[in-house]
Amino acid sequence: MLTFFSEDSRRRQARSELHDGAIVAPFECPERIDLVLSALRKAAFEVRAPSDYGLAPVLAVHDADYIAFLENCWQAWQAAGHEGEAIPNIWPARTLRSDKIPRSVSGQLGYYALAAEASITEGTFAAAMASKDTALGAVDYTLATGEPSFGLCRPPGHHAAYDQFGGYCFFNNAAIAAQRAVSAGKRRVAVLDVDFHHGNGTQHIFYHRNDVLFLSLHGDPEVTFPYYSGYADEIGEGSGEGYTVNYPLPPGTSVATWMATLEQALERIHQAECELIVISLGVDIFEGDPISAFTFQHADFTALGKRLADAGLPCVFLMEGGYAVEEIGVNVVNVLQGFEQGRG
Repeated sequence: MLTFFSEDSRRRQARSELHDGAIVAPFECPERIDLVLSALRKAAFEVRAPSDYGLAPVLAVHDADYIAFLENCWQAWQAAGHEGEAIPNIWPARTLRSDKIPRSVSGQLGYYALAAEASITEGTFAAAMASKDTALGAVDYTLATGEPSFGLCRPPGHHAAYDQFGGYCFFNNAAIAAQRAVSAGKRRVAVLDVDFHHGNGTQHIFYHRNDVLFLSLHGDPEVTFPYYSGYADEIGEGSGEGYTVNYPLPPGTSVATWMATLEQALERIHQAECELIVISLGVDIFEGDPISAFTFQHADFTALGKRLADAGLPCVFLMEGGYAVEEIGVNVVNVLQGFEQGRG
């Protein structure tokens, strides 16, 4: 399976993450990508650099003011004399106004942030640009050939909403790729999110639309980040009603239960007559993942790939989460090889 990857993805070199009340080294780190690349090359996957697509595909799904904030945040943060990395510490919460965007970069951080765990650093915007180029390279290849592809995106994207970042995500790569496919003439595209955490950003972007069907299997938000999104009663609104489908699952969910839920999602994809699937591939459903709570083992990722192949639709895989660093490459390659085996 042809893989796309940009070396500029390494330009985000964050040092700070708020986790369990402490500042720690980020779980989302360049080493994740190195291990996936190593496993891909060992398995003889071709890796290709994407083209530079510019900002137009980003602005097709994201707010222009939000993108301008991301582009200028680090410089503004430094100009304001702040030490360390840019981390929000106040939000327009329920008792505060949300109709004003402050001039202060500290206030803007809170306005545009979903959460406080992901800092903005010197190379964050450049890495986000490279990550969406990776996604676009993959989807363009699949649109042109009908063959599957894998975009080794870093940073990930599914928590990035129309005008918010968080959960290590800045541009929503899956949304950008799905929009690309719709703009290219696909009548309906499915975004199938198998990351342990709910793809709140992808849901937000497409919540009122019926040309993109969003489906997510994830940890129950009653007890799992992002907590305020991903409940089963979130089904879309207006013309998008029925085109958001959430499958929240409790911590410790068995592989058998998860796979049975996947069958429901694939059936819904066929009912909606989708013509392409963009898969938000989070391998943090692995039993050893440090910030997740599902029970997949290595062989289960191969089975997942085979079942996705059985759907019989063109597929674009885009990297999302997965933080069990020693095993991440094995699990990604197992999904992709399983898909190829399933295609026969």
